[in-house]
Amino acid sequence: MTGRGPSADVGGSAGPIRLLLADDQALVRGALAALLSLEPDLTVVAEVGRGDEVVDEARRTAPDVALLDVEMPGLDGIAATAALRVAVPGCRVLVVTTFGRPGYLRRAMEAGANGFVVKDTPARQLADAVRRVHAGLRVVDPTLAAETLATGRSPLTERETEVLRTARAGGTVADLAATLHLSEGTVRNHLSAAIGKTGARNRADAVRIAEENGWLLGE
Repeated sequence: MTGRGPSADVGGSAGPIRLLLADDQALVRGALAALLSLEPDLTVVAEVGRGDEVVDEARRTAPDVALLDVEMPGLDGIAATAALRVAVPGCRVLVVTTFGRPGYLRRAMEAGANGFVVKDTPARQLADAVRRVHAGLRVVDPTLAAETLATGRSPLTERETEVLRTARAGGTVADLAATLHLSEGTVRNHLSAAIGKTGARNRADAVRIAEENGWLLGE
């Protein structure tokens, strides 16, 4: 885990660091709350299970740091990050996710996140990441950072991404065309382009590659 940013006293706050946890899995959210609450300088002041509840709860409880999952109902964690940075700019954001995908990291940082770590980060390192983010440092999982640099940005256009995202549920070209309100020929063209850009063998392989790289997050 690396930290970059202005020098700051990581452990020198006047009171405990107030945390908001957002994760749609209640067991995971509860485990994170229990682990972080063991730290004398951290206190969990709010927990939510949906991304569209983050801003309102942050306004109500005034957390110092929000720990957001990426994949949540209502609003994904990256969109919630962007909304929170506008609505409650004093609250820093640490994305804590099961899915360590390069595309997610890049988009989270662009949305204004101050850090990005995976959920299997040891408890002590996670608590330290919270302190560093609170102190004004940027904290990024080093392995994922290297993968992000190696992978680069998504090669897919917005429409190609939308077609692949819809194709995750399966169905024929006619089904995809009806869902997306496009002609079957247009859908075939976008699928062909996406397969070529991802170096995939077929449509299913293109979906898999794009999913693993975090290029399909969204509605």
